[in-house]
Amino acid sequence: MHRPAQRQRLTRILVGAAAVPMMLVASGCSSDSGDDAKKDSGASASSSATEAGSVVKEAAYAKLPEPCKVFSSKTLKEMVPKGTKSSKEGNSGDTATRGSCSWNSLDNNGVDGSQFRWLNVSLLRFESDATRGTGEKLASEYFTKHAEDARSVEGAKDTKSQPLTGMGNEATLVTYDLKKKEGTFKQQTVVTRVENVVVTVDYNGAGLAGDKAPKVADLTKAAEKAAKEAVEAVRTANGVGGGSSAGGGTAPSKSPSPSKSASKSAGQGSDLGKDSGTSTSKSPSKSATKKD
Repeated sequence: MHRPAQRQRLTRILVGAAAVPMMLVASGCSSDSGDDAKKDSGASASSSATEAGSVVKEAAYAKLPEPCKVFSSKTLKEMVPKGTKSSKEGNSGDTATRGSCSWNSLDNNGVDGSQFRWLNVSLLRFESDATRGTGEKLASEYFTKHAEDARSVEGAKDTKSQPLTGMGNEATLVTYDLKKKEGTFKQQTVVTRVENVVVTVDYNGAGLAGDKAPKVADLTKAAEKAAKEAVEAVRTANGVGGGSSAGGGTAPSKSPSPSKSASKSAGQGSDLGKDSGTSTSKSPSKSATKKD
């Protein structure tokens, strides 16, 4: 009579004992699932952080001014008095990224000789690139290389170089003499960087047919003034005029990636103003034979 009841109690005890490990297993699975979710969440956050870290700051300036309009008529009259209307814009496949313009002047005084002047401005803008860095960084690297190119012109004599202040973020003046059959040309090259734009002003003069050579101090003063004016033209083109510090500007335009346009330009060294450097020696020789 009592055995069936004992068997029933024993069965209930065994069933209850078996339920304990089942609950433990279920609890263990639930815990593992939570850890995996946390790991997945952490991995996702890490991936997002990596992607966010690859985003570079937009370049400060998105535009370039028209190269043949960076100088005022007053400046042109002072620097190329007989050639204010001789402007010649350089070829550019992307005017938002690069541009140049040159002027030449020949004041022919007959038996008293002639005074020759040549002026060139070149502009190169860099965009930010996730793999290469910010536009400012790329422009600074190019500035350093281009200034070195200006100091290494073949045939240059008495080359001098000095840093300048009061224009852009960094600037360098390079001067030298270049002797040609027409005479000795006094070259002044000012290379300056304003945020992500590199501006180069080349200015040279010579006294031809027996006329006296121009004073280097006068040429240098004019070249520095022109460089400051070109820098302000870049700022104004981007809505940062009135002598404001170069720190603002509009968002970069959607022009070609610097890996194709700006890097190509940087790789060509002095080609930023092919009329600067070695080509400078060619331009005066040709222009000096012409009258305005």
